[in-house]
Amino acid sequence: MCSRRSWPAGLALLTANMALAADLVLTNVPAAVEPTVPVKAAEVNAADQDLGELEYVRMLSPLEPGRNDSNPVWSLAGSLIAFERSRGDKREIVVARVDGKQVQRIYFQLSEDTKEEPTDGKDAKVQALFIPGFSEDPSFNTGVSWGRDSRRLAFMSNGGEGNYDIYSQELGGNAQRLTDHKEKDGLAQWSPVSDQLVFVSGRTGKGDAYLLNAKTRALTQLTHGDKPYLYPRWSPDGKKLALFYGSSENHDVYVMDDLAKPVDSLRALTSWNFDDLRPAWSPDGKKIAFYTNYNPAGDPNAWSLAVVAADGSDGTSSEALAKRIVATDVLPDVEQGPAWLPGIDGLVYVKDEKLEYNPIYMVDLRNGKSVQLKTGTKMNHDIACGTDGLLAFRAQVDQWDHIFVAKLKNRK
Repeated sequence: MCSRRSWPAGLALLTANMALAADLVLTNVPAAVEPTVPVKAAEVNAADQDLGELEYVRMLSPLEPGRNDSNPVWSLAGSLIAFERSRGDKREIVVARVDGKQVQRIYFQLSEDTKEEPTDGKDAKVQALFIPGFSEDPSFNTGVSWGRDSRRLAFMSNGGEGNYDIYSQELGGNAQRLTDHKEKDGLAQWSPVSDQLVFVSGRTGKGDAYLLNAKTRALTQLTHGDKPYLYPRWSPDGKKLALFYGSSENHDVYVMDDLAKPVDSLRALTSWNFDDLRPAWSPDGKKIAFYTNYNPAGDPNAWSLAVVAADGSDGTSSEALAKRIVATDVLPDVEQGPAWLPGIDGLVYVKDEKLEYNPIYMVDLRNGKSVQLKTGTKMNHDIACGTDGLLAFRAQVDQWDHIFVAKLKNRK
């Protein structure tokens, strides 16, 4: 269960000292693909086939004890998935094709000597450039964002030294360090239309959003808050940002309408005494979904999924916002945010039902109807929607977390 105090790991990444520079090297790692797990027709309600029937569900890579995979992110073209893989205290980023074949791995470490890191393949190796004078503490690499060309990623890494900075990596190319500050930088996202990134930094002491031109390295501070602004996300047209702002007890969703006038164009999309987290734009840019701990029972630890008009026309009062709840008893996913389906007005989410092992549901906003997706998986989380009705998500098998891919039926 995600409580109000369990989410702000992103802010914790923004409070330590600066890490020194290091290079990041990738390797191709082939991997076998598990056979597709068929979904029985009887498991799907016939009346809901047009909404939620699945063509297949499969594990992205083979089972392997001792590792946990999480946070899948689709490339904009929909042909690649990047996700995070943990072994002990180490976390790397893996890039794979939809069929499960691994393309590259990202692992970034500060140390005295070059070493070989173990991989999934028997003969594959990861080579890293290390800086003398630093111990080989576990490196933590996280926060993937795909560039508009689906060939470039942004991520943050501490290199095992403790401080996070933002890097850019061309697939098959060399890594570039984009930020270098004594305070931590993270939560970066590429613009969908330009070579700019928005990210959050602790350099003001609170947590503010910044705009970075990846080519010129020009930096613009966008927010000036007395409380943190977190998880800024671009609108599909690359002209606006959605983000949330506040304290650990209460956050509200904001929209920045004009990045050239960040202060003047910042407006509250919600304004009530509830926690609102992780806004996500609809594919057409007209709506924003977010998690809120408003619920009919008044339980501060029970979460709902809300959808409001991005232009603010639905209102910001409690009465207006309460009418915009589209699902209750939702398990929030702050790292990924609400998962919009392309092509239809709907979202996929995880139901907070422990006795049912947190099943996956889909809500059709055209009629308000939710239907369970019979994935046959347990302890689901980290849902991401790609193109052509493809889903990627994390599920637990034999007490370890793995990435699964599912395809909605009747979607190309």
